[in-house]
Amino acid sequence: MDRELIDDCVHCGFCLPACPTYNLWGEEMDSPRGRIHLMKTAVEGSSPIDATWVGHLDACLGCMACVPACPSGVKYDQLIESARATIERDYRRPWRDRAFRSMIFRAFPGRRRLRAAALVGWVYQRLGIARVVRRSRILDRLPARLRAVESVLPRITWAAVTRRTATRTPPEGARRLRVGLLTGCVQEVFFGDVNEATVRVLAAEGCEVLAPSAQGCCGALELHGGREASALDRARAVVDIFARLELDAIVVTAAGCGSAMKDYDRLLADDPRYAERAAAVASKVRDVTEVLAELEPRRPYARLDLAVAYHDACHLANAQRVRAAPRTVLGRIPGIELRPVVDDGLCCGSAGIYNLVEPEPAAELGRRKAQALATTGADVVVTTNPGCALQIGRELDLPVVHPVQLLASALSAQSDEQKPFT
Repeated sequence: MDRELIDDCVHCGFCLPACPTYNLWGEEMDSPRGRIHLMKTAVEGSSPIDATWVGHLDACLGCMACVPACPSGVKYDQLIESARATIERDYRRPWRDRAFRSMIFRAFPGRRRLRAAALVGWVYQRLGIARVVRRSRILDRLPARLRAVESVLPRITWAAVTRRTATRTPPEGARRLRVGLLTGCVQEVFFGDVNEATVRVLAAEGCEVLAPSAQGCCGALELHGGREASALDRARAVVDIFARLELDAIVVTAAGCGSAMKDYDRLLADDPRYAERAAAVASKVRDVTEVLAELEPRRPYARLDLAVAYHDACHLANAQRVRAAPRTVLGRIPGIELRPVVDDGLCCGSAGIYNLVEPEPAAELGRRKAQALATTGADVVVTTNPGCALQIGRELDLPVVHPVQLLASALSAQSDEQKPFT
């Protein structure tokens, strides 16, 4: 933990209204400035890194809403990242906590393991086991964390287990851009239709799309979870894949992944073998909505008469400061009515693995977010992060989709009279 970054905080309190956990509990130590105070006491040696200290830091969602709210420019994102790395290095968690976190990080960062998990989930749902388990109330007897894992499980199709994004898709008409696509882990396995829609829309707008099959996890989940060494190893592997390609942009469809990749230059700045290439890769990373918003539409979009509630994913809105681009591209579809969401932009409670390791506050935040979205009267919820889609989807009986899925649906309706999204 960097003492200079800690000292940037003047404890003014502007962060308090933006913080979801402070909104939940009203506890000073569960606010950004309170957590920074705890970091300061640990650096000074005046308090131990014990269960209480760790509990307050674990309770932080890492949503970064405090970062744009701070008038002093405190780099809370770097501070919480460093604090969590300190916890994983210097604090021994209870064995149940260690075992659960180990299970998560063995499953999620990597497509092969996720595909195996998806196969198990497909059987669980296909054979009706899920219905039996839920009706029998077996879940009520399980620990809250295991119930949370089951509750966010999306509907799994056979395509989720077998689907692969095409490694190269040519542009329609003259090429405008040559882009690489981070296909992701959770995104590729459980949200492969988002990748398919992304490729289709980018190609329709004149982009050649390269999606190298050898790419792996970007390291975002481990980075946000304090597993710094393994996160940096994954970052290096992604740099190795994309740095050798001649690209105008590296397109990301998951907000958390984009946030981590845009920070590769800082994360690998002290690695002489990777610093220059990491900076080059980071400079090209763009959310798909950023790329599309900067391109004059080449193809007409069919009318979709839908009321849409757009949920700002925290790592896109707060960490990447991208708010206008998703709304811009949605506004290109005739008939789309964007309904305002009145909830001060508070986190939905997903926050990487937060809804699994801190299920109670995550569930409360999810319920609040669902209520705010339902109040809009929208037909569909749109967001740019798979975790948000899963979290909102378990609380709200509405379709939750990515912006590119609506764009692809409008292209389908325009070009081949397929049934538009409903």
